[in-house]
Amino acid sequence: MDSVSSKPVSTDIEYSRDQKEAGRLLFERPVTFMKSCVSLDTLPPMGPPEICFAGRSNVGKSTLINALTNHHGLARASNTPGRTQELNYFSAQDRLYVVDLPGYGYAKAPKYKVAAWTKLTREFLRGRATLRRIFILIDSRHGLKDVDLELMDMLDETAVTYQVVLTKSDKIKKGQLTRAQTATLAAIAKRPAAFPFVAVTSSEKNLGIVELRAEIATLALSEQAL
Repeated sequence: MDSVSSKPVSTDIEYSRDQKEAGRLLFERPVTFMKSCVSLDTLPPMGPPEICFAGRSNVGKSTLINALTNHHGLARASNTPGRTQELNYFSAQDRLYVVDLPGYGYAKAPKYKVAAWTKLTREFLRGRATLRRIFILIDSRHGLKDVDLELMDMLDETAVTYQVVLTKSDKIKKGQLTRAQTATLAAIAKRPAAFPFVAVTSSEKNLGIVELRAEIATLALSEQAL
């Protein structure tokens, strides 16, 4: 896992022109779907560094992945919360694997299915040596919920680095967004596996996308994958 910077948390990160260009180049060529995995034995062999996107259902996870990869039909959103039941793997030129985790926090799915998806996700996060960071997506209008904190607890226990990404930032006023970011930063300040910066994005308005690509490229570059 990548090392977590020392506290205190930061409200901003300045990315260089080279970092932004690296992010652009990483996703310049088509990102391709690899496979959907329903169990650990169906995962692809470990190779390039991997990043994961996790979040409650309807948080905008598929939309953000599509915006980052410049491929608006890559990750498919469902109108039925909890429909995505697999770990979906995508490849960025075989230099980075992007993993779309099943959405969580869905109320209508049967409990046995929720338990199975949760078990698969936990086993994956605990045992994937090439996993570099989990991006936990939070709707900026609603903030952190108990299910988000439960995932963070598990990641803290297993020392899996994660970073919070606020989505749908265009849906609220600037002052509300600032308060949401500040509250989220305060909530993760003492969490040992939390990356001490909260990204702010809007897939619809393309806000924060360049910066998030730069952050992801930095992770890949640290493995000399670019």
